[in-house]
Amino acid sequence: MEYTLENLEELRLGSVIAQDILVNTKTPIIRKDTKITREHIQVLRAFNISKVPIALDNVFNRTEEEINKLNEEKVTIEKKVSLPEIKTSFGKLYNDAVNNYYKEFNSWEAGIKVDVARLRTIIMPLVDKAMEDKQIFSLLNEFSSPDRYIAHHAIAVGIFSGAIAKKLRFPPGQINQLATAGLMADVGMAKVDRKIREKKSYLTETDFSEIKKHTIYSFQMIKDSPLLKPEMKLAIFQHHERLNGSGYPKGERMENISIESQIIAIADVYHAMTSERIYRSRSSSFKVLEMIKEEEFGKYSIEVVNALISLVGALPISTRVRLSNGEIGEIVFLHRDSPMRPMIRLTETGQIFDLATNRSMHIECVIN
Repeated sequence: MEYTLENLEELRLGSVIAQDILVNTKTPIIRKDTKITREHIQVLRAFNISKVPIALDNVFNRTEEEINKLNEEKVTIEKKVSLPEIKTSFGKLYNDAVNNYYKEFNSWEAGIKVDVARLRTIIMPLVDKAMEDKQIFSLLNEFSSPDRYIAHHAIAVGIFSGAIAKKLRFPPGQINQLATAGLMADVGMAKVDRKIREKKSYLTETDFSEIKKHTIYSFQMIKDSPLLKPEMKLAIFQHHERLNGSGYPKGERMENISIESQIIAIADVYHAMTSERIYRSRSSSFKVLEMIKEEEFGKYSIEVVNALISLVGALPISTRVRLSNGEIGEIVFLHRDSPMRPMIRLTETGQIFDLATNRSMHIECVIN
């Protein structure tokens, strides 16, 4: 392919890269035949690349349709909402949902039947809002708190369940059903002794045996509802089963565990591990995602895990993050096979730090 070297500052959106661009890594930071976007220009600038090989047959052959598309992209990028604005706009909706769920939970403790239609109206606006701005997924555990944790957890599991279903291209009706089922997975906790639920120390074996019964209680509380499909009721019953047979209540394996159950299972364990609890602090989302994918391999559907990673772990270029050693930096490059371990340009030194080759460190959190 014939090419010309263009100055970075004169590079035009839509130009085609003529050669793989390598920078201290075997994996190209931008691959051959890639059409340049504003994000690519940010990456090139971060790596101090001043000359870029551009295909000659592309230089003068841009169509009007391509130009209009690029102009639309520019407008979209310029309108990107800041993290504080996201937190403010989403936060009120989220807090209202937590309060409404907690009221419902108290009524179940008193013996009132579960109102599935009411719960659906609580969760669906949050799923829709999160899908509008996916930065919300990497921030969701920050909204949680030990106070009313049961409500925080239920809301988050519902959001993640619906979002994962959408990522896996489930039909709209199934997405709504899964979000609602995710929200309802732990309704049975209302039948577990409050002293065990709110215990401020680690659970004993006897305590945990009682906690395990919540999946059975949940199923009993929703099994007669005509508003939930049978597969969703099964998912609620099975959401603590694991593909290797290590889960409960029945120790089911592999094909005996439905895909809907696996979606709620991943949403449930991810939020639980990344949230602050009475007896422990929250863990980094990125550290937890790696553990689920690598250390817990065999327990969860790889397809579902990858869908969650694409929602939470793959942050946009230029996102500012804090590393586990306290240093602050900006994401400049995402590895295709390991999005949770990008290249970071450190703010203080300007050094490019590759988390893929420095496994002892990880992203601690996204910062403003």
